[in-house]
Amino acid sequence: MLEYAEVIVAGAGPVGLMLACELRLAGVDVVVVERRTDIDQTIKAGAINNPTIRALDRRGFRPRLEEARAVAQEQMAAFLRSQGAPATAPGTAPQPPARPRFAGHFGGIMLDAGALDPEDPDLAADSSIAGLGMIGQQALEAMLAERAGELGVDLRRGVEVTGFTETADRVVVQTTAGDIEAGWLVGCDGGRSRVRKLAGFEFPGTEPEITAYQAIARMTGTEGLRGGWNITDTGVYAFGPVPGRILVAEFGGAPADRDAAVTPSELEGAIRRVTGVEVTVEAIQTVTRFTDNARQVPAYRKGRVLLAGDAAHVHSPFGGQGLNLGFGDAVNLGWKLAATVRGWAPADLLDTYTAERHPIGAWVLDWTRAQIAVMRPDRHARAIRAVLGDLASTMDGATYLAKKIAGVWQGYDLPGDHPLTGRSAPDLAFADGTRLADHLHEGRALLIDLTGGSLGETAAGYEDRLKVLSSTVEGSDLRALLVRPDGYVAWASSSADADPAEPAKALALWLGLPTL
Repeated sequence: MLEYAEVIVAGAGPVGLMLACELRLAGVDVVVVERRTDIDQTIKAGAINNPTIRALDRRGFRPRLEEARAVAQEQMAAFLRSQGAPATAPGTAPQPPARPRFAGHFGGIMLDAGALDPEDPDLAADSSIAGLGMIGQQALEAMLAERAGELGVDLRRGVEVTGFTETADRVVVQTTAGDIEAGWLVGCDGGRSRVRKLAGFEFPGTEPEITAYQAIARMTGTEGLRGGWNITDTGVYAFGPVPGRILVAEFGGAPADRDAAVTPSELEGAIRRVTGVEVTVEAIQTVTRFTDNARQVPAYRKGRVLLAGDAAHVHSPFGGQGLNLGFGDAVNLGWKLAATVRGWAPADLLDTYTAERHPIGAWVLDWTRAQIAVMRPDRHARAIRAVLGDLASTMDGATYLAKKIAGVWQGYDLPGDHPLTGRSAPDLAFADGTRLADHLHEGRALLIDLTGGSLGETAAGYEDRLKVLSSTVEGSDLRALLVRPDGYVAWASSSADADPAEPAKALALWLGLPTL
């Protein structure tokens, strides 16, 4: 008799682990298989954006994020001390600024956090999470693996998917450790996803123009390298902000062999061609080679197989969107797949996964393509870059670009005419001292009644998937709102005498029929 799991997740990176945690919160039996035996230490994303921070906060990760921030601040303070900069006080790390430190860059055009509009309502709304994004991909993955263990996720490292067969009601997945029968298979196995290829998903997109490297290496002759992002006649490079860290991108298409290991001589040649500095690479601590290949599957589901993260979309890492995009996929899919497994999902709930996430993925692909366009070494691109650089130095331009990078604009086109509908829920502070995020730790939807009325009666029969909160909030005209498990507003009202049929309709739309 075959082993059975309700869901099999292929891939134990941040996307696969977060998805598994979301499924376990709903009581779903999930097995995660990962071909690697440990966390990949290759240099990758160094920070997370606001939607990712919000999602983690809503699942109770704030203490872990604050701890990671403290570690990152001390590491930065140590680096500054090594460069001769004075510390704020003996044994203390620099304190986070009052405003978010997520200004970032667009195609190597640096954004000054001091130029952001201090009155912008979107940035002000996220001030409570300022600085919590200072966490690298490996630290995030370790954090999620620890949480997955606490929730009872069955994580099997050193196991790889080799094939699967699908019927109308199940999938039999072949792995290097034996066959597993499941209700669903989710590919979170990266840009070269085996699940995507085995399932036959189309993967249209654009061909690469660059070959790039990001590395931490022991080098000599670096005195001529300029810190930060630099544009040259042959490409772009960034040096620092930690010793030995370099990113270099040159135009000319994809590498001859994507699978070959990056040698010191290969990295050295790219650095010299782009920077014009005779750097010698003596040894590589960590390195990754990448291109701007940009592709996206037309639909994230095919029968009983779903894709999330890089398995569904690939693009260059410029602008730091990749990890965050995949994380958003996991948070959006998790509760919907769990509802489907549990049998209370409305008929088309799982289809909203593609409908909501595909447009954001398409935007990210174009956002990264635009950055490649302004990094090209031709004269027309350099002219556009100069204009964009001028715009980025203005308050309006810097604020626009920073908000896009931070992801505060992200939302879904949901039914309803209230301004909050489809947006990430505001982190309301309630009269009892709790925040909205505190009430989403269990992964259930949240119906909030701020009128002291009987809105809770509308929620009868939804107790297994919905939490009802009756409280007050100072300084808000909100009277009630329904927050989905992923933290997005499904319905809201600013009227004290709202029609009770409206929240009932929203509950049925997103949470199905009540239990009798």
